[in-house]
Amino acid sequence: MTHDRADDVPSPIDLRAMDDAREWAATVMSKRPWREQFFQQFIHELRGLDGSPLRILELGSGPGFLAQRILRAIPSVEYTMLDFSQAMHELARERLGPLMQHARPIVVDFKQDRWSEGLGRFNAVVTMQAVHELRHKKHAHALHRSVRSLLSPRGHYLVCDHYAGGDGMANTALFMTVAEQRDCLEAAGFGTVTNVLETHGLVLHRAMQPN
Repeated sequence: MTHDRADDVPSPIDLRAMDDAREWAATVMSKRPWREQFFQQFIHELRGLDGSPLRILELGSGPGFLAQRILRAIPSVEYTMLDFSQAMHELARERLGPLMQHARPIVVDFKQDRWSEGLGRFNAVVTMQAVHELRHKKHAHALHRSVRSLLSPRGHYLVCDHYAGGDGMANTALFMTVAEQRDCLEAAGFGTVTNVLETHGLVLHRAMQPN
């Protein structure tokens, strides 16, 4: 991934700090209750995949909201939770409880070079409101190419993030339009890229790993 971070947009909070992480986790669902629609769409998409157990990697897993839904809904899952924040992993352990026996938490920053080395192969990579944590949209192409190296043939990359424009975000350095998100995934080498859910400033794309 590129080291040119001169244009990066600073984050207003430090999600590695427990106070900031806990405050974010405590308020995110009340601020955006429609996130639940996206969680259910992720589950719908994953249920259509082959794999026993289904091997899933979540990028930016945070306090475990998406992991909790998926692990409850799909019994046969090996779930890897990747986040740069140990504090977020601690909150996820609190949330998931016994479900953690099916999860592997890893502290890795996907902004760093070679972040994907040694992780293995997955039937699906999922991410919810994390791509913009690259802190500039110009880094997304490299992230998506790294994800392709982790996917099994016919694997799915399910990418949900805020979009710029319309009822979305105003910062066009940090956030991509819906069309830019699709184009970036296609440029990274994914085959079919489909917008499967778009509402309230969030969009979920399904990107297919070529055979």
